[in-house]
Amino acid sequence: MKDMRRASAITVTAGVVLTAGAFSAPAQAATLKTPTIVAKGGFVMNNGTGKALFSKAADTRRPTGSTTKIMTAQVVLAQKNLNLDSKVTIQKAYSDYIVSKNASSARLIVGDKVTVRQLLYGLMLPSGCDAAYALADKYGAGSTRAARVKSFIGKMNSTAKSLGLKNTHFDSFDGIGNAANYSTPRDLTKLASGAMKNATFRTVVKTKSTKQKVTTKNGGYRYMSWTNTNKLLGSYTGTIGLKTGSGPQAKYCLVFAATRSGKTVIGTVLASSSEANRTADAKKLMDYGFKK
Repeated sequence: MKDMRRASAITVTAGVVLTAGAFSAPAQAATLKTPTIVAKGGFVMNNGTGKALFSKAADTRRPTGSTTKIMTAQVVLAQKNLNLDSKVTIQKAYSDYIVSKNASSARLIVGDKVTVRQLLYGLMLPSGCDAAYALADKYGAGSTRAARVKSFIGKMNSTAKSLGLKNTHFDSFDGIGNAANYSTPRDLTKLASGAMKNATFRTVVKTKSTKQKVTTKNGGYRYMSWTNTNKLLGSYTGTIGLKTGSGPQAKYCLVFAATRSGKTVIGTVLASSSEANRTADAKKLMDYGFKK
């Protein structure tokens, strides 16, 4: 009799354990902890559905640094009858600009003939402000370089308006330094999501490094090697882009995207405190986005 009571007690105990186990799994899933990031602003969404997955001061306007160059590329790639293999002669004005602004550079050499496609690599990988200047000069309208640059920046702003980016404004082709060059984590993420629909853009921003053959002034050739400033490439599984930015006002910014198991998350962090922290912030947000 004692043995029977003991057996039944064991059965009841086992039943309680099984029942508790059955209820604990959903409870754990429901308490996915929202990450804490160093960046002052952040936003992540499911790129397939557009659903917001994380938001921190997502609509607060901030300087964007070189993440501005996403729009620079977008304007170029939206040109009618775009020929990516057309050549641009590198002008002294582009290198002078780099020196005067102490700006990030693709190390373009005056007199070289570089294709538009190569300029896009120079723009997005080493974040070349000289490449940005060359593209603005080529695709702006006007009889002077200043007029063409102004026209190109106008196209950046009209594109932002057409995309419904209400908290975005540009006053430069590269994001350097000016107070009237701003956006938000939500707007930049939306811009990047649209840009990623272009096959050339996708190819460029997922490239970790490249070696490009360009024509010299004398008709010979040289090789230009560019490495992507986006440290997520090669360090975070599934990364497919996108663009870094930094500066005295912007601090450390990053627009990022990754795909895992058919799901793509895309987002932005603005005003993080260091290069290492912006990368860590992005990884936290993507980890969270994939679990949501």
